[in-house]
Amino acid sequence: MQELTFWKMVFEASLFIQFLMMALLIGSIISWVSIFQRWQIFRVAKEAHDEFRERFWSGIELNELFRNTDPYEVQGAERVIYSGFKTFNRVRQKTTDPEPILEGVERSMRIALAEEQDRLHSGLPLLATIGSVSPHIGLFGTVWGIMEAFKSLAGVQQATFAVVAPGMAEALMTTAMGLFVAIPSVIAYNRYMSTSESLLNHYENFADEFSGILHRSLIAKKAD
Repeated sequence: MQELTFWKMVFEASLFIQFLMMALLIGSIISWVSIFQRWQIFRVAKEAHDEFRERFWSGIELNELFRNTDPYEVQGAERVIYSGFKTFNRVRQKTTDPEPILEGVERSMRIALAEEQDRLHSGLPLLATIGSVSPHIGLFGTVWGIMEAFKSLAGVQQATFAVVAPGMAEALMTTAMGLFVAIPSVIAYNRYMSTSESLLNHYENFADEFSGILHRSLIAKKAD
């Protein structure tokens, strides 16, 4: 009796099943590349947020804080606050009324927040798609393999388990591969989506604190 190994099933599988396996393999590679890329992006985003928050509340003047800021490289809360501060300086040259100044600042920070959301969520829909589609591809291969296994019974006079075993094993193998691809993708998607929402909440709270600081500053100057 020949031993039924994984590689033997792969190489002896039908062309269609091999095509599905290749699709799942490509999906797995894309998924893991995206997982590591997202991990790096979120790690840098967390470190940058903690560093900027520490500098912001250290008592440094805002002009000094943003003196050497590169608008093309800044990210996260620093980008949101920098966008609001730049608008604050520009609008304040035209009017001293606090209301239009704060409206311009908040609008600018909302745009920056939306852009940060797009940046953090980039790549996550791909993980979600791979995680949701892979089990169905595996299930499709399973159904196909079972159909082929039962078709093989038509050419024999006596049905035995040995006749259908290779086809059934091939079918179940595609299901296992589909789950192998899907599970890490779904876990990573949920984890990174949670991390993204947490960071965005921090950015939004930071923007609200900054608006409050500017509002108190403008009211104090107007009272003087």
